Amino acid sequence: MGRSPVEEFIDGLTDSDAAAVLAGMEEVRDRGLRAARHLEGDIWEVRVDGYRVIYRILFAEEGSRGQILLALEGFNKKTQRTPRPTIELAVKRLADWRRRGDLMRVAEGKRPLHR
Repeated sequence: MGRSPVEEFIDGLTDSDAAAVLAGMEEVRDRGLRAARHLEGDIWEVRVDGYRVIYRILFAEEGSRGQILLALEGFNKKTQRTPRPTIELAVKRLADWRRRGDLMRVAEGKRPLHR
């Protein structure tokens, strides 16, 4: 199985910045979506302060009870607003994730979760 683009993004950060990004995602896990900002549809954003840089991680809640935080894109914040192409990439990755999950469910004889 291939590596996740967000995992590759985090691996490219300094140890302290990577720890800050992971702590930001843990805060969302612990406090819920009130620790994030809604962008559109199922896409949310967590903002993380690194060393002299701000990072953003776009994610969606997945699983039957939203117990999975699926990281979709990570990037350095350079503008006030999240760039439209970045949001579109996250939407595309989420749709692909869901499509592949539904294909696996059908192969197992189960109903797809997403239509």
